[in-house]
Order: sequence, then C-alpha cells, then structure tokens
Amino acid sequence: MSTIRRSFLFLLLICLGCVGQSMPPDLARKVERQVRAYYTIPAEVKVTVGTITPSTDMPGYDTVAVNIDSGDGKQKEYKFLLSKDRNTMLRVTKFDLTKDPYGEIMSKIDVTGRPSRGARSAKVVVVNYDDFECPFCSRMHETLFPGIFKEYGDRVTFIYKDYPLAEIHPWAVHAAVDANCLATQNPEAYWDFADSVHAAKKEIDSERTAGSRLELLDRMATVQGQRHNVDATKLQACVKTQNEDAVRASMKEADAIGVSATPTLFINGRKIDGAVSVGEIRAALDSALRDAGQPVPEHPSAGAVPASK
Repeated sequence: MSTIRRSFLFLLLICLGCVGQSMPPDLARKVERQVRAYYTIPAEVKVTVGTITPSTDMPGYDTVAVNIDSGDGKQKEYKFLLSKDRNTMLRVTKFDLTKDPYGEIMSKIDVTGRPSRGARSAKVVVVNYDDFECPFCSRMHETLFPGIFKEYGDRVTFIYKDYPLAEIHPWAVHAAVDANCLATQNPEAYWDFADSVHAAKKEIDSERTAGSRLELLDRMATVQGQRHNVDATKLQACVKTQNEDAVRASMKEADAIGVSATPTLFINGRKIDGAVSVGEIRAALDSALRDAGQPVPEHPSAGAVPASK
C-alpha cells in the first residue's frame, strides 16, 4: 500500500505542476515592469501577475496572465507567452478564422423594437449609437439624413440606439427617453423628433435654465405626437415618468462592444468612430453591400461636402 500511496502522490504532484506554478517574486517584478513600460501604465493602477501555466498553443513557452485594475471597477486581463528560460515574453493575438468578427459584433446588438429607416429586412444594417446633445452626432445625423439616406435607403436599414454621455450632456438622457416614448407608439414620430432635436441643439442650449431645456424637449415630443396622432395620454405619462431603463440598457450594451464616444456607427458590424466624411461612410456602405452580394448605388459625380469633424 505504501508503494501505491507514493505513486499516487507522485502523480498528484505532476498534475499540480501542470495546472500552475507560482511566479517567483523577482520574475513577477520583471514582468510587471515590462508591462507597465510598454503600455504606459500609471503607478496608481494596480498590475497583478498571475501563475504560470503550460501553453497549449506554443511549444517551448508557458502562459502567464496579467491583470490590470484601474480601480474604477474595470479590470482587464492580458495573457502573455513566457519562454522556458524565462528570458523572453511575447503577446500573440489569436484569430479564429471559423468566425466572422463583424457578425459576432452584430449578434451582440439588440435592435428588437427599434425604429428603422430605409429598406426593410435589408442585408446591410447601419446601427448608430447616438447622443441627442452631442454636436458631432448632429453633424453625423445631417450627413446620414437626408443625403446618405437618399442614396442607400432602398437597400440599407438605418437604426439608432442610445448612448447619451450623461456626464457632460445634462439633457441627453431626457431627450433619449422622450424619443423612446414616441417610438413605442409610432416609429415615424421617433424619427421626426430625432430630426428636430438634432437640428435644434443650439436653440435648446440657449434656454436659460436646465429645467426650461427639459420642458422644451417635452414640448417637441408633444408636437411630434400630435402630428402622428399618437395616444396623447400615454405619451404624456411616459414623458412624465422618465423611465431610463431602456436607455441605460442600450448604454451598457454599447460599452460591452467597445463604444466609448459618439457618434459610433456599426455597418454590418464594422465600426466607424466620429463624424467622418461622406466619402468614408459611402466606402464602408459600398463594401458592406458588395460583401452581401448586393448592388452598389451610383454616386454623384461631384464630390459631396464632408461632414465636419
């Protein structure tokens, strides 16, 4: 029995060695210094070097995980390859060619119930994470509607989702809620409200108090409700309640797919940041249409004026 026990302990030690090895303190310091220097990580950000485990991808290398904690609740873990002699560390990006990266992103965007403009069930979908108070979003909106929409509306679906930067735009969340109150009853009322708010940003900002800005937004929502014959009682109740759940859910979703500013477009999953030029949007739309096996529209011969950045 003693021989069996010794054999069992020997095998157990081997298995434990396969699972992970503790990182020697001097090596951990070297790894941390390299990571801090390469990624320019401030001293107040915590960097934790994990255990060493065998690499399943690269013979002759082990794997070590490094956790970066900025202290704001956001942590990121990076994995590095560590040579057996402990003199070299690599970071290799692995791509799974069996998956479509753009398709993966689009699968994480929930457009259920969102108002849309353009072709129904189109093979190219443009999702714009929008902030009603953002001046660059207003420029992007002006670029998309009516210009781009006139060129592509018969073969592309346009959808807006909410990403108000509440920290710097105090009335953006309220505007998004008002827009969604209209959307639940009439998609066209939503779009007309979006058109009017983006066009009237300066007028809204010129109101003397924060309260008067919100009142103006509510009046604009009421006007669109009347134009589209929505249920006035339901609309007013929704506007008064100011339920932010849907807006916050959209913001959380955007964070998860890498949105950090507005406007941010996803054209069939391909990300476009900022109020870019008309030409850049056309190029991305044309590429998406070709990828989807769809015809590309003819463009004006004269160059259109790009949206301001």
